[in-house]
Amino acid sequence: MTETDKNDFFFSSRRHNPLIAPRRVLLFSGHMIDAPERKTPRFPASKEGAAAAAIGGILDKLEAGSADIGLCGGACGGDLLFAEACLARGAHMEIHIPFAEPVFLKKSVTFAGESWRERFAAVKNNPRTTLLVMPQELGPTPEKTDPYERNNLWLLHTALSIGQDKVRFICLWDGESGDGPGGTKHMYDEVLKHSGKVFVIDVKTL
Repeated sequence: MTETDKNDFFFSSRRHNPLIAPRRVLLFSGHMIDAPERKTPRFPASKEGAAAAAIGGILDKLEAGSADIGLCGGACGGDLLFAEACLARGAHMEIHIPFAEPVFLKKSVTFAGESWRERFAAVKNNPRTTLLVMPQELGPTPEKTDPYERNNLWLLHTALSIGQDKVRFICLWDGESGDGPGGTKHMYDEVLKHSGKVFVIDVKTL
């Protein structure tokens, strides 16, 4: 990615969240629920409850509440579990998605079942949630730039722009490389280049 491409993360036309000065920025990345046809299990639906409890436990440890803002990508599985947990504790949420909503829903939500569409809608329609669509906010994804990696960096630099010392990164991860660019490992590696506390939930042990 060129320096010009990187700059658009910092100079996007992102709408301001009503939470002007959050106490903490809770940044999340995690695996999607496994597709029904996935040959090697990674995050099967049977682990959803344990994952939700682990995410909630970290948020409780951080005393997440109305003074905080959560940032994530909105996909089925980890993202939506995190968003639901943040909203349940009164935090504000900002969801960043890499494609127009209908495309995103097909690629990253509804393949795991229509119930995830309903959960996405509930998170999106919560008055404390702001949904930001990358092509609308940053413009078209440049050629040779992966949209998922771009979305990860957009989330990360948004978090850092609010306050580098405020960032707490939570990830639901198996410790391995993803199925393609822009997965949880990419976000984890990028976060480690900056300051901030990291909390890893090992999906293998759930």
